[in-house]
Amino acid sequence: MQVSPNTLKWAMRFYPPLFFQRIWVIGFAADYRSVTVKIAKSIFNKNYNGSIFGGTIYAATDPFFAILFDQLLQRRGFKVRVWLKSASIQYLKPGRSALYFTIRITDDMLAEADATLRSNGKFVKAFPMEITNRAGELCATVMNEVYIRNLHQGEAAAVAY
Repeated sequence: MQVSPNTLKWAMRFYPPLFFQRIWVIGFAADYRSVTVKIAKSIFNKNYNGSIFGGTIYAATDPFFAILFDQLLQRRGFKVRVWLKSASIQYLKPGRSALYFTIRITDDMLAEADATLRSNGKFVKAFPMEITNRAGELCATVMNEVYIRNLHQGEAAAVAY
């Protein structure tokens, strides 16, 4: 389903798995080429050491590559199924304050997905992410492997994030 960036921002802000972990979508770009996310530190996601729980950081990175690719490819006329196939995370520094990340889909990334879907029907690729604190210090790096598949004739267009 195609939705406006503002509608999706508010839906994601109150999506329970993100909301209760204090994961806040700052905004999607009007063209769906990027999203910026804040992970607020709170009593609900603080670990034994007083920093943001690693599971919260991990969860925050889960849906956004899939959402961006889904919305971008729908606008190009594709009917696709998109989800996060796998992910790995490296915690580099404790998140003692709010954490932030921005994901950007470049022209090259979108062109590669488009061409691969047209020729093979399936696109699988890992993309890096960096999570920083307020001071801009790198706190974690993540590799998200995205799976995108053209829906075949007669298959229901269920959304899977």
